[in-house]
Amino acid sequence: MKKEEFAIVLDYLPHGYPFDDTPGYKKTAIVQALGKEFFTLLEVVPKKGMVLNPHEEIYIGEGKRDKIHHVNGKLDPKKLTATASAEIEYIVKENIDKNPQRFVDFFNKAPPLTTRMHTLELLPGLGKKHMWEIIEERKEKPFESFEDIKKRVKLIPDPKKIVIKRLVAEIRGEEKYSLFVGR
Repeated sequence: MKKEEFAIVLDYLPHGYPFDDTPGYKKTAIVQALGKEFFTLLEVVPKKGMVLNPHEEIYIGEGKRDKIHHVNGKLDPKKLTATASAEIEYIVKENIDKNPQRFVDFFNKAPPLTTRMHTLELLPGLGKKHMWEIIEERKEKPFESFEDIKKRVKLIPDPKKIVIKRLVAEIRGEEKYSLFVGR
Protein backbone atom coordinates (compact mmCIF):
# COMPACT_ATOMS: atom_id res chain seq x y z
CA MET A 1 0.00 0.00 0.00
CA LYS A 2 1.23 3.47 -0.85
CA LYS A 3 1.98 5.89 1.96
CA GLU A 4 1.34 9.58 2.28
CA GLU A 5 4.31 11.82 1.47
CA PHE A 6 2.77 15.09 2.60
CA ALA A 7 0.07 16.00 5.07
CA ILE A 8 -1.80 19.11 6.09
CA VAL A 9 -1.94 20.06 9.77
CA LEU A 10 -5.48 19.94 11.19
CA ASP A 11 -4.55 20.70 14.79
CA TYR A 12 -1.39 21.13 16.88
CA LEU A 13 -1.47 20.04 20.54
CA PRO A 14 1.75 21.32 22.14
CA HIS A 15 1.16 19.36 25.37
CA GLY A 16 -0.39 16.22 23.88
CA TYR A 17 -3.98 15.18 24.45
CA PRO A 18 -5.68 16.81 27.44
CA PHE A 19 -7.46 13.53 28.35
CA ASP A 20 -4.16 11.59 28.38
CA ASP A 21 -3.17 10.39 31.88
CA THR A 22 0.56 10.43 31.10
CA PRO A 23 2.51 12.65 33.53
CA GLY A 24 3.15 16.14 32.13
CA TYR A 25 6.92 15.75 31.86
CA LYS A 26 6.50 12.63 29.66
CA LYS A 27 3.93 14.12 27.26
CA THR A 28 4.96 15.01 23.74
CA ALA A 29 3.38 17.40 21.28
CA ILE A 30 0.90 15.81 18.88
CA VAL A 31 -0.22 16.90 15.44
CA GLN A 32 -3.45 15.71 13.90
CA ALA A 33 -2.99 15.80 10.14
CA LEU A 34 -4.72 14.84 6.91
CA GLY A 35 -2.75 13.19 4.11
CA LYS A 36 -2.72 15.17 0.87
CA GLU A 37 -3.06 12.33 -1.60
CA PHE A 38 -5.13 9.62 0.10
CA PHE A 39 -6.87 11.80 2.73
CA THR A 40 -5.64 9.57 5.54
CA LEU A 41 -6.11 10.87 9.08
CA LEU A 42 -2.74 10.69 10.81
CA GLU A 43 -1.27 11.27 14.24
CA VAL A 44 2.19 12.78 13.95
CA VAL A 45 4.85 13.78 16.49
CA PRO A 46 6.73 16.98 15.65
CA LYS A 47 10.42 17.48 16.45
CA LYS A 48 11.18 19.17 19.77
CA GLY A 49 10.67 22.93 19.67
CA MET A 50 8.57 22.85 16.48
CA VAL A 51 5.34 24.81 16.44
CA LEU A 52 2.96 23.94 13.61
CA ASN A 53 -0.14 25.78 12.47
CA PRO A 54 -3.41 24.51 10.96
CA HIS A 55 -3.31 24.32 7.13
CA GLU A 56 0.50 24.05 7.17
CA GLU A 57 1.89 21.42 4.77
CA ILE A 58 4.36 18.99 6.33
CA TYR A 59 6.59 16.32 4.82
CA ILE A 60 6.00 12.92 6.42
CA GLY A 61 7.54 10.62 3.80
CA GLU A 62 10.67 8.50 4.02
CA GLY A 63 14.00 10.22 4.51
CA LYS A 64 14.90 13.43 6.29
CA ARG A 65 11.96 15.38 7.63
CA ASP A 66 12.32 19.04 8.60
CA LYS A 67 9.56 19.35 11.19
CA ILE A 68 8.32 15.84 11.97
CA HIS A 69 10.02 13.36 14.29
CA HIS A 70 7.80 10.38 13.47
CA VAL A 71 4.32 9.29 12.43
CA ASN A 72 2.41 7.42 15.15
CA GLY A 73 0.01 6.00 12.58
CA LYS A 74 -3.57 6.36 11.44
CA LEU A 75 -5.86 8.39 13.61
CA ASP A 76 -9.31 7.20 14.64
CA PRO A 77 -11.86 9.83 13.52
CA LYS A 78 -13.40 9.66 17.02
CA LYS A 79 -10.13 11.04 18.47
CA LEU A 80 -10.25 14.21 16.37
CA THR A 81 -10.19 17.43 18.35
CA ALA A 82 -12.96 19.98 17.75
CA THR A 83 -10.45 22.17 15.89
CA ALA A 84 -9.25 19.31 13.65
CA SER A 85 -12.81 18.26 12.91
CA ALA A 86 -13.77 21.81 11.95
CA GLU A 87 -10.72 22.19 9.65
CA ILE A 88 -11.36 19.03 7.59
CA GLU A 89 -13.92 20.60 5.27
CA TYR A 90 -11.73 23.65 4.54
CA ILE A 91 -8.67 21.53 3.84
CA VAL A 92 -10.64 19.17 1.58
CA LYS A 93 -12.00 22.18 -0.34
CA GLU A 94 -8.47 23.61 -0.74
CA ASN A 95 -7.20 20.22 -1.98
CA ILE A 96 -10.00 19.96 -4.54
CA ASP A 97 -9.35 23.56 -5.69
CA LYS A 98 -5.66 22.74 -6.25
CA ASN A 99 -6.36 19.53 -8.19
CA PRO A 100 -9.91 19.63 -9.60
CA GLN A 101 -9.13 17.34 -12.54
CA ARG A 102 -8.62 14.35 -10.24
CA PHE A 103 -12.22 14.69 -9.05
CA VAL A 104 -13.69 15.59 -12.43
CA ASP A 105 -12.05 12.39 -13.75
CA PHE A 106 -14.03 10.48 -11.13
CA PHE A 107 -17.22 11.57 -12.94
CA ASN A 108 -15.62 10.50 -16.25
CA LYS A 109 -14.41 7.07 -15.13
CA ALA A 110 -16.64 5.91 -12.25
CA PRO A 111 -17.61 2.25 -12.88
CA PRO A 112 -20.70 0.28 -11.81
CA LEU A 113 -20.46 -1.36 -8.37
CA THR A 114 -22.94 -4.14 -9.08
CA THR A 115 -25.55 -4.82 -11.74
CA ARG A 116 -28.02 -2.74 -9.72
CA MET A 117 -25.82 0.03 -8.32
CA HIS A 118 -23.34 2.49 -9.78
CA THR A 119 -20.45 4.22 -8.01
CA LEU A 120 -21.92 7.61 -8.95
CA GLU A 121 -24.99 6.83 -6.82
CA LEU A 122 -22.77 6.85 -3.71
CA LEU A 123 -22.34 10.60 -4.09
CA PRO A 124 -24.84 12.52 -1.93
CA GLY A 125 -27.74 13.92 -3.91
CA LEU A 126 -27.18 11.79 -7.02
CA GLY A 127 -29.80 9.24 -7.94
CA LYS A 128 -30.43 7.03 -10.96
CA LYS A 129 -31.65 9.92 -13.12
CA HIS A 130 -28.47 12.00 -12.63
CA MET A 131 -26.32 8.89 -12.91
CA TRP A 132 -27.73 8.01 -16.35
CA GLU A 133 -27.39 11.61 -17.54
CA ILE A 134 -23.73 11.67 -16.46
CA ILE A 135 -23.05 8.34 -18.17
CA GLU A 136 -24.70 9.48 -21.42
CA GLU A 137 -22.91 12.84 -21.42
CA ARG A 138 -19.47 11.35 -20.72
CA LYS A 139 -19.92 8.90 -23.64
CA GLU A 140 -20.21 11.86 -25.99
CA LYS A 141 -17.28 13.78 -24.51
CA PRO A 142 -15.42 13.55 -21.17
CA PHE A 143 -16.17 16.29 -18.66
CA GLU A 144 -13.49 18.98 -18.49
CA SER A 145 -14.42 20.76 -15.24
CA PHE A 146 -17.01 20.96 -12.48
CA GLU A 147 -18.65 23.81 -14.44
CA ASP A 148 -18.82 21.55 -17.51
CA ILE A 149 -20.61 18.86 -15.46
CA LYS A 150 -23.05 21.46 -14.11
CA LYS A 151 -23.72 22.81 -17.60
CA ARG A 152 -24.26 19.44 -19.30
CA VAL A 153 -26.19 17.56 -16.60
CA LYS A 154 -29.60 19.13 -15.95
CA LEU A 155 -30.53 20.08 -12.37
CA ILE A 156 -27.47 18.41 -10.84
CA PRO A 157 -26.54 19.76 -7.39
CA ASP A 158 -23.14 21.51 -7.32
CA PRO A 159 -20.73 18.64 -8.23
CA LYS A 160 -17.84 20.18 -6.29
CA LYS A 161 -19.95 20.45 -3.12
CA ILE A 162 -21.12 16.86 -3.61
CA VAL A 163 -17.51 15.64 -3.72
CA ILE A 164 -16.56 17.74 -0.67
CA LYS A 165 -19.52 16.37 1.29
CA ARG A 166 -18.68 12.77 0.34
CA LEU A 167 -14.97 13.18 1.13
CA VAL A 168 -15.63 14.70 4.55
CA ALA A 169 -18.06 11.88 5.39
CA GLU A 170 -15.46 9.28 4.34
CA ILE A 171 -12.71 10.93 6.38
CA ARG A 172 -14.96 10.96 9.44
CA GLY A 173 -15.68 7.25 8.96
CA GLU A 174 -19.38 7.74 8.18
CA GLU A 175 -19.41 5.86 4.85
CA LYS A 176 -19.42 2.12 4.18
CA TYR A 177 -17.63 2.39 0.82
CA SER A 178 -14.55 4.51 0.19
CA LEU A 179 -14.44 6.39 -3.12
CA PHE A 180 -11.60 8.78 -2.38
CA VAL A 181 -10.04 8.05 1.03
CA GLY A 182 -7.12 5.63 1.16
CA ARG A 183 -7.03 4.84 -2.56
